[in-house]
Amino acid sequence: MTTHDKRIDILVDDQRIYGTLLTPTTVIPGVLFLHGWGGSQEQYLARAREIAALGCVCLTVDLRGHAETEVQKETVTREDNLRDALAAYDTLAGYRAVDKMAIAVVGSSYGGYLAAILSSRRPVRWLGLRVPALYRDEDWSLPKQQLKKYGLADYRRGRVEPDQNRALSACAAFRGDVLVVESEHDDIIPHPVIENYLAALKGARSLTYRVIEGADHALSEEKSQQAYTSLLLNWATEMVLGAREGGTAPEVHTHLQPAPSRNPPTAA
Repeated sequence: MTTHDKRIDILVDDQRIYGTLLTPTTVIPGVLFLHGWGGSQEQYLARAREIAALGCVCLTVDLRGHAETEVQKETVTREDNLRDALAAYDTLAGYRAVDKMAIAVVGSSYGGYLAAILSSRRPVRWLGLRVPALYRDEDWSLPKQQLKKYGLADYRRGRVEPDQNRALSACAAFRGDVLVVESEHDDIIPHPVIENYLAALKGARSLTYRVIEGADHALSEEKSQQAYTSLLLNWATEMVLGAREGGTAPEVHTHLQPAPSRNPPTAA
């Protein structure tokens, strides 16, 4: 199935963020992709094209503080980027071919954290979280770039309950289908963060958890990139085809892959 790419501008407050809307010949679900801190929409374009070919409308975006707005990196806050994500979601949901009750949000690291929170503010049917980050609720309005100075490494090594964190609280309330992907050798997001997300997601309709062996946080090696692409595409295919054929996602199932033994990574 062929796809068409269209560059779009999204208004947020008195600024613009930039995205690429990918549409296939036949469309029903919508998929929003949120990159991590220091990344850009380029990291998801190839994967978005593959998922668009399944029969989805896909939207990738550059959050403020990245790509063409990198000059704002020192001042942009989580609130700013959450507003970016919400504006992008609303743009996707407003596209006439998108089923507003069949929208997936896929995010990596910081983008996964934002995706989790977004699910509490907008209807999300499918949630894809790759190495989702975790931050204290305090200092919400502090520039994101400064957060690592405030004991973030120690915070990510401990147990955090859903009622103590807005991202985990959103996950605890989520009742759709979820994919959680961890990197085996992640020195940014340690395993306790993943455990906190998995514990919070117990109420999800289905939970698929995978560990990419040998992978670091950024998926620096090509084989790690390919492994993630394969995991995401297979999961999206199952979800989309299940929704298309039966009107709902596949029957409840949980795929849990234990994390391999490891030395505790260092968070940053």
